[in-house]
Amino acid sequence: MNLECVVNVSEGRDEAALDELAAACDGVLLDVHRDRDHHRAVFTLGGPGDRVEDAARSLATAAVRRLDLTTHAGAHPRIGVVDVVPFVPLGSADLPSAVAARDRFAARVAAEVMVPCFLYGPLPGGGQRTLPEIRRQAFTTLAPDFGPPAPHPTAGACAVGARPVLVAYNLWVAGGTVELVRSVAAAIRSPAVRALGLQLSGRLQVSCNLVDPMRMGPAEVHDTVDGLLREATASVAGCELVGLVPSAVMARVPPHRWASLDLRPEATIEARLEQLGFRPG
Repeated sequence: MNLECVVNVSEGRDEAALDELAAACDGVLLDVHRDRDHHRAVFTLGGPGDRVEDAARSLATAAVRRLDLTTHAGAHPRIGVVDVVPFVPLGSADLPSAVAARDRFAARVAAEVMVPCFLYGPLPGGGQRTLPEIRRQAFTTLAPDFGPPAPHPTAGACAVGARPVLVAYNLWVAGGTVELVRSVAAAIRSPAVRALGLQLSGRLQVSCNLVDPMRMGPAEVHDTVDGLLREATASVAGCELVGLVPSAVMARVPPHRWASLDLRPEATIEARLEQLGFRPG
């Protein structure tokens, strides 16, 4: 049973620290995406579920020991140095398998490094919680599910999820204003897309999570955003895949568009699993 775990760490500039964290991933590291503007790195782990769980805990422990949220400044919202840790079923694995891995991870990280953990996705007592709800409500109307009731003094807190696969995708914008990209991000938000409009080092970006990429994938979000921008005499200037993409999502895009959309066969989850000797199914 294969799982993916996409560990979002609040550090995107210290190469030595990121190399140290990558070394903690114990043979299941599929990809590291480093972003200096967001001051964030995305470590994509994949393979047999038990190995992925162990590597995620090792990575989280190393990040808590090495990084300090009190000195962090970046464009991306965050609640901790190990900010978001979603577990994702791959192939024949199902969502309950990812939920079980999530709950074990959250319990152990809270106990071992004293970082409070908030759960999202299906909840143990029933119902659902989303990551945006955690960002809005943590430590105000929402208490941690595991660990201390207050943030760790240097590591903050961690949002630990179980969810289907999604695609993180950024669109760079030429022309316009930060108000424009914020309005475009608001216009495309839906059950299939989460989006933020940002200004990063003098450049404008619509940053997206494609939470239903078989419905709204890279091509669809590009064309929708570009159409809205052109109404205001702006345009999409470039695309950025953050991490990896499922091969089924990429297969929906005509091959002649892959390069312009920053899609590559070698950047699929399945290709990276095969490189490490794991069966994708």
